[in-house]
Amino acid sequence: MTSTLAIDTSSGPFDAVMDITPRPPLVFVAGRGSWLTDSEGRRYLDFIQGWAVNTLGHSPRPIIDALTRQAEQLINCSPAFYNDRMIQLASLLAHHSGLHQVFLANSGAEANEGAIKLARKWGAKYRGGAYEIITMDHGFHGRTLATMSASGKSQWEQLYEPKVSGFVKVPLNDLAAVEAAVTPRTVAVMLEPIQGEAGVFEATLPFLRELRGFTREKGLLLILDEIQTGIGRTGRLFGYEHAVILPDIMTLAKGLGGGVPLAALVAHRDVCCFEYGDQGGTFCGNPLMAAAGCAVIEEVTKPGFLARVKQAGDHLAGGLRELSRKHGCGEVRGRGLLLALGLKRDIASPVADMAQERGLLINAPRPDSLRFMPALTVSDEEIDQLIDILDRVLKDVALSSARYR
Repeated sequence: MTSTLAIDTSSGPFDAVMDITPRPPLVFVAGRGSWLTDSEGRRYLDFIQGWAVNTLGHSPRPIIDALTRQAEQLINCSPAFYNDRMIQLASLLAHHSGLHQVFLANSGAEANEGAIKLARKWGAKYRGGAYEIITMDHGFHGRTLATMSASGKSQWEQLYEPKVSGFVKVPLNDLAAVEAAVTPRTVAVMLEPIQGEAGVFEATLPFLRELRGFTREKGLLLILDEIQTGIGRTGRLFGYEHAVILPDIMTLAKGLGGGVPLAALVAHRDVCCFEYGDQGGTFCGNPLMAAAGCAVIEEVTKPGFLARVKQAGDHLAGGLRELSRKHGCGEVRGRGLLLALGLKRDIASPVADMAQERGLLINAPRPDSLRFMPALTVSDEEIDQLIDILDRVLKDVALSSARYR
């Protein structure tokens, strides 16, 4: 039967895609490792990697093989039943994290939404109905209404009003501010070990240790959003390991799926108080996505993998510091392969644009900063290529800026 649906062929090639962000007129069609290829056959060195998503790079063989094998066995079944990959991935995360139970989800926002709900449920049952969560200025936890409310982005303050209530913001690394914000309504403190979206600002290790001690003393939950820092990004499997602490609740996404939509809410058994019907999702624990997550965990936990991430991170940080000295830029922030370069002036966007023109993809999270999130498998040679391209771009942007002063 012939369809009677009329197709508008007069519109531009991008018109059917909802316009929610300024995208360049590039169409990527292939990727391998640290490289993307567009529809014109041009290759780009990718130091964004889906915003720290592609743990093993583009189209890595372990994920291809895992997805292929799993697709031949079982793609999906109801989350009302167990499946073998769901069990395997949850067991791996519990074992490696030191926590106990896992709810698999599809996105970081969904995992964080689950963490907020779990904390509120726990507060209702064990802390007299406490529901408020202390979060950090400039933090980022997702784009659902609740996670936007939990986030500390100033540009969201008047967006989608009324917000979800119950989130109190304090400055990062200020324990006194956390202490002052606690009331009988407080149930938890929630933060990122490194604020990636804000421009790569770390929660200091002493602050994390003191915060863990304080929350234990006050009977509050500590929720760590490891959406961007988890799964090896900082040179340890989880960012909190650098501080030698253990949260009550952790959220994972991005790198966990290595390129497929996969997230996890991981919690200590004493906090797991959902009752039947409180939490769920059609694709939560989907065996196809869980198989990819298992493949990622298997690769990242192989002997020497995380040591190489640290080595690569040190190599990248050293190159960025040399660029900073040469071009009069600012500090290098971050840890492992989640780094930022402060520029001391608002030229991040033109730098990122010119870099793209020259075959390098980098991110400008702030007007004065560049962010680097390469594949954890990035080579020293590829890092050197980034430094070489960025060196020339910084020089040319500076010359261009001087010309128009």
